[in-house]
Formats: sequence, C-alpha cells, structure tokens
Amino acid sequence: MQLIIGLGNPGGEYKDTRHNIGFMVVEKLAKELGKDIVMWEEKDKFKSVVAKVGDVFLIKPIIFMNNSGLAVSSMVHFYKLTTHDVWVIHDDIDLPLGKIRIRTGGGSAGHNGVDSIIHELKSDAFVRFRMGIGRGKLFGKLSKGFDPEEQGHKEKRVYIEKRSYHQSIVDFVLSRFTQSEAGSLKHLIKNGSEAVQIALTEGVDKAMGRFN
Repeated sequence: MQLIIGLGNPGGEYKDTRHNIGFMVVEKLAKELGKDIVMWEEKDKFKSVVAKVGDVFLIKPIIFMNNSGLAVSSMVHFYKLTTHDVWVIHDDIDLPLGKIRIRTGGGSAGHNGVDSIIHELKSDAFVRFRMGIGRGKLFGKLSKGFDPEEQGHKEKRVYIEKRSYHQSIVDFVLSRFTQSEAGSLKHLIKNGSEAVQIALTEGVDKAMGRFN
C-alpha cells in the first residue's frame, strides 16, 4: 500500500496558490491513474480527501499545511504502515520554477508541512517529490521607516530583516502563479505526475535518475 500525499491548504482562498502545487499534482495523478473516474471522498477520521486506485491512496489533507502531519499519521497508524510507504508532494522555493527533485529522508528545509509530518511520524524516512516554485523577487529588506543608525542596535536591524524576509516568503508562497508562468506550471504538474508514476511502476531510484 502506498500513501501519496499532496500538500496544500484547504479552501477557495488558497486554491491554485504556489503552496498548493502538491494538490495540483495529486489531482492530475488521480486523473491519469484512474482514467478520469476516480472519486474523491472526504474522510473525517483521516482529516483528508482521499481517492483510492488499486493499492494506492491519493490524499489531500483538509487541515492547514502546518498540521499536515496529523492527517498523514492518522492513515499510517490506521493501516499499520511504515514511513517508507509515505510519499509527499510539496512546493519548494529553493528550486527554480518547473524543476523537480526527489529524495528520501532529510530535514524539512523550513517547509512547515514537511516539518509537521516529520514531527508526527517521528521519522524523516519518507520520499519527497519537491516541486520547484522559484523565489520570485524575494530579498530581505528592512521594514519601511526603520533607520538602523538612529536605532543603534545591530541585533534589532538583523531581527527586522529576518522578519521582513520571512513575511516575503509567506506572501510569495500564498500567491497565485502569473499568466506568464502558466506554461511552466502546466509542465511542472505534468512532470510531477509522471515522476510519481515512474516511481510506482519502476521504483523511486528510476524516477530520481530521470528527474534529479
């Protein structure tokens, strides 16, 4: 049994945002694996919307990204699975838009959804399909009106820079793809689905060799 989780935030407010690329890929995957007849069902006990194709579960958590681990761990424990049965599809700002990287294990690289899954499973030994969304024009900037010389505290300056940069990241991942990015987005979703399908049929190593 394989659990394939697409990460995202629920609700129309977040639909089609960069942070929801995991949802987009798993929806594409459902159509291709199930030949357009896969039914998504809301499962309260798993805090997710779930589609089943053979022994593969496709999952979209319906709780917010920061708590994604609760949805994943509930299914892992219910079906008595291991972390090796868990594959997670998520956005990655450290990859250029359209790029895909696949890996097993490692830290969360600051991704709150992945961090939550690691915390709840008490293990990082699951496969990640990292979907590149780029960084846009993100640069750390001082808050408007802040004069470091007047304040005279380097620590405060660094704090404000970090806070400003963090907010820039939040704003960016919760933004929607632009019209000029439509082609790259379509390509990313198509290749993301293909990468998972190759991993299912030929193994994760084969998918890594193709896309990494």
